Amino acid sequence: MKKALTVLLLATLPPGLAAAGLDANGLSQGWAFGQQDGAALYAAICAGCHMPDGRGATGAGAYPALAGNARLASAAYPVVTVLRGRKGMPPLGYALGDEQVAAVVNFVRTNLGNRYTDAVSADDVKPLRGWENRR
Repeated sequence: MKKALTVLLLATLPPGLAAAGLDANGLSQGWAFGQQDGAALYAAICAGCHMPDGRGATGAGAYPALAGNARLASAAYPVVTVLRGRKGMPPLGYALGDEQVAAVVNFVRTNLGNRYTDAVSADDVKPLRGWENRR
């Protein structure tokens, strides 16, 4: 039901909102993120919960640390998490292209105390998307 509602809402957006761009301050406009660089995507999307240093946070919610996270050893794990969400994290596949997903996953896997060097490509992301998020 949730996915069907998301698809319905996205289908009713005015055409001008479908394009993602950045304003003069570097903030995304429209329903998609305009950043292309992994570090910029992390700063715009992830750092608010997982913190700029990737150490996570607890308080009103629990946000797992990405820094030194052994679950990131499998490249598919963060790709699927970004695309489809996990627990309290919302799915972001509707707002990110395959290249953007690969960029942010590669940033997290090679920074923040992580040293996983097997890079993810857009071609790796595409087959992991759900039917509702093909871009």
